[in-house]
Amino acid sequence: MEHHCGLITSNKETVPLKNISVTLSINDFVAAVAATLNYENEEKVPLEATFVFPMDEDSAVYSFEALVDGKKIVAELQDKMKAHSEYEEALSQGHQAYLLEEDDYSRDVFSCNVGNLQPGAKVAVTLRYVQELPLETDGALRYLLPAILNPRYQLSEQSANSCLNIQKPTVPLEDLPYTLNMTATITSQHGIERVQSNCSLSPIQYLTDDKTSAQVSLTEGHKFDRDVELLIYYSEVHSPSVAVEMGMLDMKPDSLMGAPSAMVSFYPDIPEVEASKVCGEFVFLMDRSGSMGSPMSTENNSQLRIEAAKETLLLLLKSLPMGCYFNIYGFGSSYEKFFPESVKYTQDTMEDAVKRVKALKANLGGTEILTPLCNIYKASSIPGHPLQLFVFTDGEVSDTFSVIREVKLNSKKHRCFSFGIGQGASTSLIKNIARVSGGTAVFITGKDRMQSKALGSLKFALQCAVDNISLSWDLPPGLSIKMLSPEQLTIFRGQRLIIYAQLTGLMPQVETGAVCLKHILQGRSLENTVTFSLQPKANANFTIHRLAAKSLIQTKDFGSQEASKEEKEDVMNISLQSGVLSSFTAFIAINKELNKPVQGPLAHRVIPRPMMAGTSMRSYSNFSGGFKRSQLRSLCVPAYDLCLAESPIPTLEKSARSGIQKKKTNSSTNKSNLKKEHKAFGEDVVVQLICLQKANGSWELDEDLTKILGPKSKDIKAANPAKHEDPSAWATVLAVVWLHANGTDLKCEWELLERKAVAWLHDHAGSSIPMLVQAANSLLKLSVNPAVFGV
Repeated sequence: MEHHCGLITSNKETVPLKNISVTLSINDFVAAVAATLNYENEEKVPLEATFVFPMDEDSAVYSFEALVDGKKIVAELQDKMKAHSEYEEALSQGHQAYLLEEDDYSRDVFSCNVGNLQPGAKVAVTLRYVQELPLETDGALRYLLPAILNPRYQLSEQSANSCLNIQKPTVPLEDLPYTLNMTATITSQHGIERVQSNCSLSPIQYLTDDKTSAQVSLTEGHKFDRDVELLIYYSEVHSPSVAVEMGMLDMKPDSLMGAPSAMVSFYPDIPEVEASKVCGEFVFLMDRSGSMGSPMSTENNSQLRIEAAKETLLLLLKSLPMGCYFNIYGFGSSYEKFFPESVKYTQDTMEDAVKRVKALKANLGGTEILTPLCNIYKASSIPGHPLQLFVFTDGEVSDTFSVIREVKLNSKKHRCFSFGIGQGASTSLIKNIARVSGGTAVFITGKDRMQSKALGSLKFALQCAVDNISLSWDLPPGLSIKMLSPEQLTIFRGQRLIIYAQLTGLMPQVETGAVCLKHILQGRSLENTVTFSLQPKANANFTIHRLAAKSLIQTKDFGSQEASKEEKEDVMNISLQSGVLSSFTAFIAINKELNKPVQGPLAHRVIPRPMMAGTSMRSYSNFSGGFKRSQLRSLCVPAYDLCLAESPIPTLEKSARSGIQKKKTNSSTNKSNLKKEHKAFGEDVVVQLICLQKANGSWELDEDLTKILGPKSKDIKAANPAKHEDPSAWATVLAVVWLHANGTDLKCEWELLERKAVAWLHDHAGSSIPMLVQAANSLLKLSVNPAVFGV
């Protein structure tokens, strides 16, 4: 069940939220954000409240302040335990107090305690943070402002203290009492081509003739009912660059914040490797908790998460190379696996797996990912077949640090490719299990096709990873480099690499330096070199310094339950030096001008969230119970939570069936009248064709294939120019030609299948391929270029 962020009182009711205002400043690949939330206590009694909100895992929160009736109260960053003590003491003395902290069990959820909010008081809470913007596969930079805070399943009794799963009432969307204003100013040396969003935007305004600066805003009166996503397209996004930022003048010149910092951004030109020749052990870990029965988005007729996951698994299975090993796990409160241990990829094992995939349901209860992970890691390694782990989950897990730690402990024996499904997926979980293992993280929201993004990650997994990565710096005498980023495990084709470093020593008169990224791919040495200015630029937000500090914190911060004493001390030191929030620090602000002791218990009110179409609710009393003021910083008790269901929820299944039926009724045909619903997954005829492909990449000339191709079976057989040869070669050429003519929009999903088919044809048809392609074009009345077959 999706929950929207808001100012929550200590009995889980909400102070009226009037407006959210976000000012976004994007400079090349980083964003500086100021988010102000405006509240007003319209009651006649004082309130104590907790604001709970999600934020991207990579965000470095460095400022928190409250404007109360015109008075600004700026918070100080302290040791979290000390901040808690000061907060409680301030309230007992009748002061206004404010406490901002990360959740103890996840780095992408924050809570803000607001104590002693007086009747009639107006409060504007402002958070400031900076973050790197991830690069999408099509070259877009992606900024996400999360609206959704999903309930997350508790892994342990300890994680019951997480500040998650706050219950809120639901109202129709038109009755949602608050709106969002957002203005984004974008500057880039590369030139801004366009800006896209999943929400309605005002027309883009270019501020310069060369289109290096632009501004865009959400349309007025936007309802904050979904995550807001911006996609920014630059004209030269892949160019390597180095930016040097001046340090703080009042800090020691050789300290973390006092010395100049550099951000190196590389996009290495890594050649592609023939996927069919790569082997490995591919393990797919699929979330089958109750929440996977929810729609992918709030759009009408949105595909259910579990159905998208099943179709994705099918495509992945069909795309695996011959000779590899594989297995599929499903997890919830318990877990199941298809085979006792990974099996060799053959026609029989693939058919068995496909049959089981079609029967999968979101019926395994909660979201306990740690146990199946441990089971996977305990299995014996297969010589010559490195482990590639694909994790699909909506990320509704509270104790993410335990999971991240386990993945990191096994990082040398595998790579993890993670997929966050639907709005509200934990960016802390999804990004970190990929980061610590050298894999990639992908988020699938709104109208995104899980299939396309999953196949993109499989292409990464099938590539040879770049190794022996090193940086060499060409700097003037007297100037040296201290690396701040952790060692990069791997770089994949199409990935960007961001590295932070500190410049120590005297800045010279010479204006430029150079850095070279060296790496080895398949025994061949490759390198990229970029020159950069040694004249540091001033930045009021100290964006690069704070992103570097955040990068350091991420490598060491595993929460109070998982971090060692030394790690905790390191994180505390970095956090307090940089002003960037961590698991062990908190922002505390006290307004001592207000000295009105609280009379009796504080009152509480609730901000409703919008009612989502196609969702069902079911009440669970597992976590009900009262709590005291001191527990405000660790609220979490869902009154209803789909992901805790121990069995399928009838109302949800009925809704799912009716949704699929409606989709079937409204489906349309393509230009050649070949579009139709797929029996298993509710998809089009392209998926039907893919289902028929054999493990070795070929197709059989059977009745199912001829129905898809169009011509009658006898005409297809008669048109075969190699009637005395294996008919599978003719069928395979026909299938590939048909895909190129009818499945262009989904090419990224069947590209690997095509490679298998072409490789099989070269082994079995050889010199006959040109003749077969010409005959296939003639029969199907198409004009597919024979070059796609490598001839």
